[in-house]
Amino acid sequence: MKTSPPSLQVLIAGGGIAGLTAAVAFASRGYSVRLFERAPGFAEIGAGLQLSSNATRLLRRLGVLDRLMPAAVRPQAVVLREARDLSELGRVPLGQVAERRWGAPYLTVHRADLQSALLARAEQDPDITIETGAAVRDVAFHARGVTLSIDRNGAIEEAHGGLLIASDGVWSTLRGTAVDGMSDSFTGLVAWRTTLRREAPPGIAERLIGADVVTAFLHPHFHLVAYPVRAGAAINLVAVTKGDAQSQSWAAGTDATVLKTAVSGAAKPLADLVEDVGRWTSWPLHVVDAKGPWTRPEGVALIGDAAHAMTPFAAQGAAMAIEDAEVLAGIVARHDDDLPLALQIYETERRPRVLRVEQRGAFNRFAWNASGPVALVRNFVLRRRSGVRLAADLDWLYGQDVTQSSG
Repeated sequence: MKTSPPSLQVLIAGGGIAGLTAAVAFASRGYSVRLFERAPGFAEIGAGLQLSSNATRLLRRLGVLDRLMPAAVRPQAVVLREARDLSELGRVPLGQVAERRWGAPYLTVHRADLQSALLARAEQDPDITIETGAAVRDVAFHARGVTLSIDRNGAIEEAHGGLLIASDGVWSTLRGTAVDGMSDSFTGLVAWRTTLRREAPPGIAERLIGADVVTAFLHPHFHLVAYPVRAGAAINLVAVTKGDAQSQSWAAGTDATVLKTAVSGAAKPLADLVEDVGRWTSWPLHVVDAKGPWTRPEGVALIGDAAHAMTPFAAQGAAMAIEDAEVLAGIVARHDDDLPLALQIYETERRPRVLRVEQRGAFNRFAWNASGPVALVRNFVLRRRSGVRLAADLDWLYGQDVTQSSG
């Protein structure tokens, strides 16, 4: 285990998945970490997540996976369906097949369960201090590192460190103040989420979706993905449609007319399911251009959505945040005598992979929302492509151990 230089106190702004993973990753290498979270506590927020093998491999290495597994689900496949008639187009095998192929499990989880597992791991580490109700308002640079202005319910205090990790999300304030990074932009898309309790005997959701698979319904006007979470006790539904940016947060109880109109052209069981859900939560999808700067040589690094928020079409938002945190910690540990070099290596190494994931997401969106002749070609190709070939197309993503290429 590495012992960090006393001068390199690691400061983290934001206690979401990216920030908590970074805290554990740096502390596991001997660094002293202070994490600042603006919220007064860690509330149960968000909905489901898909954690592919590239993410769970790192969570296992950090001692988080075992804490997460009791609440996780190991789906047996990703199933692609034509939303208009519910016919199966393709199936990517997961379960034990995924674990053998990619070396780690593919899981579906509730975001709150992942956050709880990360928090439990962080709280047991004496090198990590977690401070809630602490909003980072400003950052100043000096010869010894960085100084943060921390707002605690109106009282301002300072925190000093050698490295600031900005993990404050898509609407990051530090991206502009500390790095002069790119601003976020609205995509014109809205995500709609809800979580249903699994019924006994099976209800319409279970009969339509399946108990142990990730199901994606494809349509020109929307796509809808459904999968089990909470150890199989609940089903997470997320749909994406065109829409307006109404807020910068999950808006509970939003009028779902836009969603219901988009799904009205789907097969009746699917349209009925969307109609019968009593409460949908909406989220405007904003992105951050991954080509912008992520670091500052004086000692700042952006990770996760703060650096490169992306659309959910590749289901890699959480995975990229986890990868960022672990790769950054590894590179800094190997080059802690030259922090500017470490930050340069981090940005140089991570950017091509993030851009490739974004390209994959853009391709998925094009394919999933295809119409007319393009949809006919898509369906023809998917129906004739074996599950093994579909899985092989993802080897570069799910099978790569990103720590092996770290400088």
